[in-house]
Amino acid sequence: MNAASPPPESPDRTTLFHRRHLRRQVAKSVGHIGPAIVFVLAVVPVLSGAEAFTALVGLEVVVGVVYLTLMVRELRNLRHNPFHSERVAWLELAAAAILLIESYHIWHRHHAAELAGAPARFHALPWVYALVAVAYIVLAFRMRQLTGRTFLHLHADGFAVRTGRFGKEHNLRWADIASADPEGSTGVVVRRTDGQEHRIVFDSLHEGTVHRDRLLAHLRKSISR
Repeated sequence: MNAASPPPESPDRTTLFHRRHLRRQVAKSVGHIGPAIVFVLAVVPVLSGAEAFTALVGLEVVVGVVYLTLMVRELRNLRHNPFHSERVAWLELAAAAILLIESYHIWHRHHAAELAGAPARFHALPWVYALVAVAYIVLAFRMRQLTGRTFLHLHADGFAVRTGRFGKEHNLRWADIASADPEGSTGVVVRRTDGQEHRIVFDSLHEGTVHRDRLLAHLRKSISR
């Protein structure tokens, strides 16, 4: 698996990735086996002749083939470009489509059985599939934004950085900064002119020391002017 550094989005702004990013991406890819299994289980009754081929089943087959194709592409990206990020996560959208179609398929099957005289019962599985599908849809449109929450932005007037997705953003301008010193192998202590201190730690990030050194070099160059 290629562990090369992620390319910066611009000369002065870089998305920061967790040091376990590759492992998390592998876990996410493994998680996509779930919708694939749902697709296979939905198609088996049709192939065995136990269930008739309908337009709904045909749609599910088309979406399933697209989904499997996107899975192969995802695994290829994971091998050659693990820091790749799309505006829309199409694999997640395809997974949501499979789950939504199968949710309706199961509900329709039970509903038809009830109309034919079967006792009415509550079936939780269609609702579970629907809820998971909604989660996939949210991820599809928000994943890139969530990934981009950790960043280092070096600009002419100062810098901005967030080292944790739900952590505090440090946004300082040169007029507010009195000094900056390294702390350990991945930390920086920035002292403001009003006496406050900002401790910024990159230890949980991929190439954290490299990003810390970039920030320090930027600070020292600008403060010494």
